[in-house]
Amino acid sequence: MLRFIRESPVPVGKREIAKAFDVKGADRIALKQLLRDLRADGSVSRGTRRELMAPDALPEFLVVEVIGPDADGDVQAKPARWNPDDGQPPPEIVLLPSTDHAAPGAGDRLLVSLKKRGANRYEAKIVRKVGAGPRRILGVFESPTEKRGPGIVRPTDRKLRFEIAIDAGARGEAQPNDVVWVEQLGGPLARRGRVVERVGSLFEPRTVSLIAIAANDIPVEFSQGALEQAATCGAAPMGHRLDLRAVPFVTIDGEDARDFDDAVFAEPDGAADNQGGWRLMVAIADVAWYVRSDDALDRDAYRRGNSVYFPDRVVPMLPEELSNGWCSLRPREDRPVMVAEMWIDAQGRMLRHRFHRAMIHSAARLTYNRMQAARDGRPDDELQPLMDVVVAPLYGAYAALDAARRARGTLDLDLPEKRALLDEKGRIVEFGVRQRLDSHKLIEEFMILANVAAAETLEQRHMPCMYRVHDKPDPLKLESLRQFLGSLGIGLPPGLNLRPKDFARALEKASGSPYERLVSETILRGQSQAIYSPDNIGHFGLALRRYAHFTSPIRRYADLLVHRGLIAALRLGEGGLAHAEGAGFAEMGEHISQCERRAVAAERAAMDRYMAAYMSERVGASFDARVSGVTRFGLFVALEDSGAQGLIPIKTLGAEYFRHDEPGQALVGGRSGTTYRLGDALVVKLRECDIATGSLVFELIEKVGGAPSVRPAPRGAPSTHAPRRHAAKRPGKPPQIKRGRRR
Repeated sequence: MLRFIRESPVPVGKREIAKAFDVKGADRIALKQLLRDLRADGSVSRGTRRELMAPDALPEFLVVEVIGPDADGDVQAKPARWNPDDGQPPPEIVLLPSTDHAAPGAGDRLLVSLKKRGANRYEAKIVRKVGAGPRRILGVFESPTEKRGPGIVRPTDRKLRFEIAIDAGARGEAQPNDVVWVEQLGGPLARRGRVVERVGSLFEPRTVSLIAIAANDIPVEFSQGALEQAATCGAAPMGHRLDLRAVPFVTIDGEDARDFDDAVFAEPDGAADNQGGWRLMVAIADVAWYVRSDDALDRDAYRRGNSVYFPDRVVPMLPEELSNGWCSLRPREDRPVMVAEMWIDAQGRMLRHRFHRAMIHSAARLTYNRMQAARDGRPDDELQPLMDVVVAPLYGAYAALDAARRARGTLDLDLPEKRALLDEKGRIVEFGVRQRLDSHKLIEEFMILANVAAAETLEQRHMPCMYRVHDKPDPLKLESLRQFLGSLGIGLPPGLNLRPKDFARALEKASGSPYERLVSETILRGQSQAIYSPDNIGHFGLALRRYAHFTSPIRRYADLLVHRGLIAALRLGEGGLAHAEGAGFAEMGEHISQCERRAVAAERAAMDRYMAAYMSERVGASFDARVSGVTRFGLFVALEDSGAQGLIPIKTLGAEYFRHDEPGQALVGGRSGTTYRLGDALVVKLRECDIATGSLVFELIEKVGGAPSVRPAPRGAPSTHAPRRHAAKRPGKPPQIKRGRRR
């Protein structure tokens, strides 16, 4: 009993003990007396909520001191008062990421609430800071000069517009242009520091993504326990799985994909009452077979939350033995899967569905380009024999699903996605845009349908579900969006209760115009952010009442939770959802949503820096651009060919005062009336490029069409700018565009 109390990951009381040891009837009286005796002799103690604890267990609230990140990037802490001489090892305390508090640094003292997650292991949620340690800043070390003294570090964060002086004895092994971690000396406002860690040279191509990884605290090393567990994994047994190895499933991914977590199959429904309907199967890697609740792999996966993708590398959620090995649906190899079997009618409406735990044998590893070429009448040798049994039925089912999507009126923002092409040394050779083909949309529709089926099943079985929810637009954002679209002659219905169809009509009106891309981006910025939550509010963008992520458990922890829920609800064997997991879904949803935001920020920052590195050889060149953002300190522009974004500082627009018309999304010259609006076509020259921050600074050459631009004032000319409207030495960050594919 004492072992049960000590090792339980959840609070334990008399009721939990009685259930665990099958104590019933009159024996409960004896149990009550036994627990009194154990408390009396000090074998157990009582917590703040009357739960029983081992005498050396930590209380619910505790002051801890931050140690720093471990090899996995997780922030570790220890009790602020802990005697190492008492013979007991300190407890393992892992700080959960918090959106309400700044990231803690080594030496910080925090008041935290604790949850036990195993023997001598706790998770801590920050309540408040009670003391601060030295601040760590990521920056680029620059050579000492006579003016600057020993040397400086310039932060890579665009918001930190200061330099940190580094004395000769505090530079460590840092060389000029090295990316380093600096610890400030003398408090948060100090401008002196010491180098504590070298990340790499700024001019080494692969350092670009390392900056994003370090700045966003992305865990890159797996724990020893997780690596050892992954090394012992092997082929899953058939057991009671449904044998679907004769079904010609195929995977469809990008050319550079290495982890294949979904395979698809479709055929006409032979039922007499469903003429023109289809039977679909979506097979998803059975990650829950290999990763069980609260084992080493699970703890690492939860801390990471998701895989993070950079142009030169992937930081996976699971070790490579699983992500690219046993969990990857490789062609012509047996793989364990969870299968969503679904029936739709000719209009794409789902009639029914069921789930299986199965074994498949993928017939082929296809790519989007090859699949599209086959659809367009150019199949290669491998696809030719699959045209009738695989390609045609998949596209037939997709046509029905696409019709259903159009009928319910979803928000389909078909924005171009930037793609960086690297050489073998990791250097950028080309920036392009990922083409979105019908083959991409086919997979999207199949995955959305399977996700809906998963959410419906969990609801029907009264199981906890980690929903993917997307709220309606914020009223303030909606009003700003309505004003902008109105300036282009595109109206939105009055009121706040807009539907996705209303935005779809606005996109249709802008289609084919010079403002098409800008309208799509602006509508996207006006939307709420999709998050994970056990409380279902529906998915506004997809116009769905219930939706959960089920289709990518290799790279998203939320999907793994949904798999476990389905296994438990349908009694499909081992690896189902543990009771303690369902109870913690609210907190877990906040955590994995934060991990997703962290990943998006890191991916975007890396792409910005890669773009800056690519553009550094083009300083002085001219480009066609459009105004993508209007602020009081200048114009943000996006280049037409590459999508690169940068700033035209307001002080370079001309020798007059420019007024920021916020509702009209414009800068207006006070003397000349020259106006620059969101969406205006410009010709610009690249003036400055900063790889460390990913910042680009442009100079206006001319405005294309409309009133002529005012030429920049000559150097030394008097300025009529308001004092607060000067440009900073380094530009701020352009308006962020949310990634459109993270539904």
